[in-house]
Amino acid sequence: MFPSQAIYIGIELLIALVSVFGNVLVIWAVAVNQALRDTTFCFIVSLAVADIAVGALVIPLAIIISVGLQTEFYSCLIVACSMLILTQSSILALLAIAVDRYLRVKIPTSYKRVVTTKRAVLAIVACWTLAFIVGLTPMFGWNNFHEIKKGEEPNSSQSEFIITCKFETVMSMEYMVYFNFFIWVLPPLFLMLVIYLEVFNLIQKQLNKKLSSNSKDPQKYFGKELKIAKSLALILLLFALSWLPLHMLNCITLFCPTCDTPMIVTYIAIFLTHGNSAMNPIVYAFRIEKFRTTFLQIWKHYFCCKSNMTVNNINNISLVNVDSREVI
Repeated sequence: MFPSQAIYIGIELLIALVSVFGNVLVIWAVAVNQALRDTTFCFIVSLAVADIAVGALVIPLAIIISVGLQTEFYSCLIVACSMLILTQSSILALLAIAVDRYLRVKIPTSYKRVVTTKRAVLAIVACWTLAFIVGLTPMFGWNNFHEIKKGEEPNSSQSEFIITCKFETVMSMEYMVYFNFFIWVLPPLFLMLVIYLEVFNLIQKQLNKKLSSNSKDPQKYFGKELKIAKSLALILLLFALSWLPLHMLNCITLFCPTCDTPMIVTYIAIFLTHGNSAMNPIVYAFRIEKFRTTFLQIWKHYFCCKSNMTVNNINNISLVNVDSREVI
């Protein structure tokens, strides 16, 4: 094993640990704090589940692929597809949260009537179903089997087709660029951009309305809306910074086959995509006062051996200066 590969594996394992721990903490907080149990947090829990899967499954699978184990073609392909399913589910969960945020700002008075728990669960199921369809598409023929099979003996069976398992060996770059990137990454990114711009516009209109009507506490209102706006901008920025570099490298591989991409650049791009799952608990949880308070209670009770703390204390935490409708 090369030193660079050992460093890559070490960093991946660190990202996996942070991702799993952070997102388990998110789900744990929702489980023990009744104030976090509404439709909005259904989407946040779905995102946390996807990010746990990234840390517990995608990253270990990526490490296995990076080692280059000898395996049968379709065994390697299903490993690569599993990575795509889980990463795609994370992207769709981010989009679902963006839509949910827009509805909260657009129809605040009728939000709870429109976004019911049943509809939220259906949306989550739809996101995961789409993720499976997108991720498993290569298993139905859109892969590199026939291209790399050309050099094999004509009478060799598919079951005997042993290869060095690498993502780029089994996965078609046409699929990754034209289908995965151009249809299932770029459109969600631009859609989130449009949604967030509209949210900013609605927030600004509401803020101006409050200020012009001599609100009793405009400074407090401005602070809350400004915090929401900053969180939304951060979400979009992290999404773009995390996912675009790797897909741009895929475009280079497809459109410029002779171009040589340094391995360190590829590693950095992979770290960014996986690291996004570790960032999400910070963006979606630590910026929410209700989450932060619950995290502290969990930490004190379960990790600091505070015998006088109980789960009932967590369920009854006092959330000072936190609007129960605030999401981000």
